[in-house]
Amino acid sequence: MIRYVLPVLLALALAGCGFHLRDSLALPEDTPPVLVSSTTPFSELVTTLERNLRNAGATVASREQVAVDKKARVARLEILSERWGDLPIAIDDQGRAQEFSLRYATIFTFRLADGRELVPQQVVELSRDYVSPPEDATGTSTEREILADELRREMAASILRRIDSVVRAEAAHGAILAPAAADAPLPAPPPSPTP
Repeated sequence: MIRYVLPVLLALALAGCGFHLRDSLALPEDTPPVLVSSTTPFSELVTTLERNLRNAGATVASREQVAVDKKARVARLEILSERWGDLPIAIDDQGRAQEFSLRYATIFTFRLADGRELVPQQVVELSRDYVSPPEDATGTSTEREILADELRREMAASILRRIDSVVRAEAAHGAILAPAAADAPLPAPPPSPTP
């Protein structure tokens, strides 16, 4: 009996708290293939973004296709800047850095095939803290690499969430305005002045 009641109670608790699975990425219906480009050669963020776009059901254009067909209609997700930095946040009694904050900042924009900016240029910043004992530098580089991969995945997800939220907001705004304009009653004529 408990085996059957427990899943139902769990489902009700999750529904009551507002939890729901995230919808897939929303792009405008007429969006052509998306070209992801970066000013950083061989950017791992570009590879991650392309993979996430494909997983979300979007068509990804390759740089080779666009180079061959100059008139190809493609939307452009442009990574304008990627910056990494380590900031010491704790030192030991000898003045050596013990703990760092790994920071990752990206500037991006998303343009539709006709050149309109769907998502204007904006910055996304992420950071993670890690411990780096001066005596054991070997393990630190591995931990930093793992954190960097994690930040790259989070950055890609954050960029796609921002694009998704803009598309959904525009769709909702358009859906609200169109029926309202069609169904709205005509304004009443102004009252005539009385003498």
